[in-house]
Amino acid sequence: MQRAYLIPAYQAVASVESVLTGLRERDPEGALLLVDDGSTDGTGDVARQLGVDVVTHDVNRGKGVALRSGFAWLRERGFETAVTVDADGQHRSEDAVMLARHPAEAGAIVLGVRDLVRDGAPKPSRFSNKFSNFWVSRFAGRPLRDTQCGLRRYPLAATLALGSDARGYGFECEMLVRAARRGIPIVEVPVVVYYPPKEQRVSHFHVALDPARIVVRLVHTALTVPRSKAS
Repeated sequence: MQRAYLIPAYQAVASVESVLTGLRERDPEGALLLVDDGSTDGTGDVARQLGVDVVTHDVNRGKGVALRSGFAWLRERGFETAVTVDADGQHRSEDAVMLARHPAEAGAIVLGVRDLVRDGAPKPSRFSNKFSNFWVSRFAGRPLRDTQCGLRRYPLAATLALGSDARGYGFECEMLVRAARRGIPIVEVPVVVYYPPKEQRVSHFHVALDPARIVVRLVHTALTVPRSKAS
């Protein structure tokens, strides 16, 4: 199975080079695709200078749209799966490669599961994740240990067929609910996450507002997406 890594990026010029070079060093044969979601700081230029394929959005459209753009681009070129890796440097390249090579069936979502206490996540981030885990698990009908981790492997055709039009961070949580309700396997795999010192952290995730938006989106999903008879 061809391995592909999808990096959605917005204003990530300070970290994206190390993310891309780390993936290339760990998996020289893997395909890299960066989706530049309307950055104005040269994020896409860094990737192009490294010889990485880039899909560009003229304006910032949200992580969900960036992921779908990347999924479609990779699917059109014959890839079955893609590992998504955040551009901020928090995900280890060795974990990304491990997910890409994981023996789970190609039709499964392989979900990275972090230990946020062990890895020193800020308390607001830990609270936000617990909040999302509770609601996503409830609507998915099964326990899920880390619903906000962006390091995961998606089956491209099945994911695109799930039909979400979520634009922001809610896309990743909604995918888990839609997948569970449609009977798509979800395999959880432990990973490590790196949190830089507070003054070096760059995040576009709002720890209070975005989880609230996610719950609203999940309620909509639960009301409109029926459970498959096999699930």
